[in-house]
Amino acid sequence: MVAGVFQSVWDLAEMALRSALHWRLLALKYTTTCRRKQRLQPQRGLHGNIIEALQATAGTENVSTTTAVREQHGKDESYHRCKPPDVVVWPQNVEQVSRMARICFENNIPIIPFGTSTGLEGGVLAMKGGVCFDLTKMDKVVELNTLDFDVTVEPGVTRKGLNEYLRGSGLWFPVDPGADASLCGMAATSASGTNAVRYGTMRENVINLEVVLADGRIMYTAGQKRRFRKTSAGYNLTNLFIGSEGTLGIITKTMLRLYGIPEAMVSAVCSFPTVQAAVDCTVQILQCGIPIARIEFLDDVMMDACNKYSKLSYTVASTLFLEFHGTEKGVEEQIQTTEEIAKANSGSEFAWAKDQETRNKLWQARHSAWYAARALHPGCEGYSTDVCVPISKLPEIIVATKEDLVRSNLTGPIVGHVGDGNFHCLMIMNTENEDEKGTVKEFTDRLARRALAMGGTCTGEHGIGLGKRHLLSEEIGAVGMQVMKEIKATLDPKSIMNPGKVV
Repeated sequence: MVAGVFQSVWDLAEMALRSALHWRLLALKYTTTCRRKQRLQPQRGLHGNIIEALQATAGTENVSTTTAVREQHGKDESYHRCKPPDVVVWPQNVEQVSRMARICFENNIPIIPFGTSTGLEGGVLAMKGGVCFDLTKMDKVVELNTLDFDVTVEPGVTRKGLNEYLRGSGLWFPVDPGADASLCGMAATSASGTNAVRYGTMRENVINLEVVLADGRIMYTAGQKRRFRKTSAGYNLTNLFIGSEGTLGIITKTMLRLYGIPEAMVSAVCSFPTVQAAVDCTVQILQCGIPIARIEFLDDVMMDACNKYSKLSYTVASTLFLEFHGTEKGVEEQIQTTEEIAKANSGSEFAWAKDQETRNKLWQARHSAWYAARALHPGCEGYSTDVCVPISKLPEIIVATKEDLVRSNLTGPIVGHVGDGNFHCLMIMNTENEDEKGTVKEFTDRLARRALAMGGTCTGEHGIGLGKRHLLSEEIGAVGMQVMKEIKATLDPKSIMNPGKVV
């Protein structure tokens, strides 16, 4: 009797254990299934069929919805907070870009083109979610024509990567924004940089573009395989897409002008007692027609930051970084005339950088100015203003801006490509402090409107992105803005191309 009772209890216990194990296995299976689905489903809930269609096009390994990857693709070098896409894809060729764009178009899903994430205006932020097209795996130099001085590259090719590829050819690509940016991305933002005073911006150096439109169609802005030096055939579609910031299409190839490497390159540094003297010197050099390759202005605060960050020992004063390109004799003549102008404006003796290693160190310090400025206040974010004015207005606007910074009690080292009237205040701020953010915003708007009042622009090279749309409207005017919106509506009727930017 007792044995029977114990057996019954044992049986009940065994049944309970089996039941518990059964439900535990079901729960585990359910959890595993949910996690598997979670990996397929993006944060904002794009339908699984969309993800599967993208995977079928680019391969499962080239589609990701993980949080870390999405967040990595939801921010650039700007202070704007991260806005991650729903999914990131890595196409391998233009056909895949076209097919995936078509999928997005048919399902009204935003498209955000992505290169090296070096932008300063929030251009890669996914304001409405969607699909981020990371183009870095399309990294071929497609065609080099040394006799015609042109090259065609995919969007994964960067500025430094191209010049490394060209090593030994006697050619180079001179447009240099500082960052090792994607060349197609540079076209999308109409980038320029330190060499623009002599070689121009991306607008002057792009011959043709291959573009995937919002609906997946592939177009060539100057005609397929066309690589002429000039044309008057129809509308200038190439320049329509340069500076469009991914709002009209995805640039998948760009054909660029190349230049012969100069026989001689010499750099110099010269300091001045005042901002006015340095900028007056710049204007006079340009007015004398000296074909200077680079002429960069750094104020005393920026020079102090660069000395500390790049371990240099230049005078902490308003300073010009200069570079001369040409034949040995031509460079000597440029230097002689420039030295005379500098001395007439109370400039110091030139500190020379003639060998390549010393020149590289000098210009690397200039290119690191953004990080040097941020290092002045560790933990703070930076915002770079980007105005450009007629050369004759440079002294007035830079002096006025310096005075405004002092009155506003703001940290904003000034640095700029003053050879073409473009300069930046690298504003350092605590983005958690709303009062400070407001003060910086008021200052940057004043600066932009000061430039507009002088016949200038609110952005010389960084683009409009998220934060300057109101300034673009003031600059272009109501009719101009309406035409831009009509062009956008024609090429992107569902407004899926990088929504929330420019217009």
